[in-house]
Amino acid sequence: MMNEMKQIKHHLTEPLLMGYAAGTLPEAFNLVVATHISMCDTCRAALAEYDAIGGEVMLGGDPVEVAEDALAATLALIEKGDAEQALPPAPRAPGLFPAPLRDYVNGDINDVKWRKIGGGVSQMILKTSKDASVRLLHIPAGTAVPDHGHRGTELTLVLQGAFVDETDRFGAGDVEVANEELNHTPVAEAGMDCICLAATDAPLKFNSLMPRIAQKFVGI
Repeated sequence: MMNEMKQIKHHLTEPLLMGYAAGTLPEAFNLVVATHISMCDTCRAALAEYDAIGGEVMLGGDPVEVAEDALAATLALIEKGDAEQALPPAPRAPGLFPAPLRDYVNGDINDVKWRKIGGGVSQMILKTSKDASVRLLHIPAGTAVPDHGHRGTELTLVLQGAFVDETDRFGAGDVEVANEELNHTPVAEAGMDCICLAATDAPLKFNSLMPRIAQKFVGI
C-alpha cells in the first residue's frame, strides 16, 4: 500500500488547506483533510507553508487586549485536546487507517461497525459536529455507487482500492473534491474492494428513485 500511495495524483485544494490551517472547516472535513495529509507528503508540505504564513500574519498584527484568564483557558484547551481541530498526525502505525481516523473508529478496519445501505455498499457514520457529516464506505470491487449530484461539497478520500468516475481514477491516498457542478457514478475497480472516507456538508442528489427513497434512512 505504501508504494501505491507514492502515486497520489489528486490532492487537497488551496481553500481546503487554508481552511484547515485557519481552523474554519467543519469537523468532518477536518478529519478527511488530516487523514489525507498523513498519507501525502505534498499536501503536508503545503500545509506547513500555510501555517508559517499564518504565524507571520499574527506576528505582524497590532497588539490587542486579552482577558486575564486567557492563558489559563488556552492551556486547558491544549490539555483537553480539541477533537474538531485534527492536527497533522505522527508517522503511521501498522494497519490501514492513519492515526486521525483510528481515533474516530477506536481502532482499525477490523473494528468498523459496517451497516449495509444497498447495492452491496456498506457504511459507518462517524460521530462529528452537526455542520457536516463523515462516513466510511465499503464498496465491493466492480460495484457502482448510484448516479448522483451534490447540493454542497463532498470530499472523498480513498484508503484502499480505487474507483473511477466520469472525471478520473482515484487510488489510495487520492482525494476527490466534488461540488454542485459534478454529477457522477463512481465505480470501484475490479480486484480489490474500495474503502473510502467521505465527508459532505449537504445531502447528495440521487438521480434514481430507489436511492432517493433510501436516502433518508441511510443519512447520505
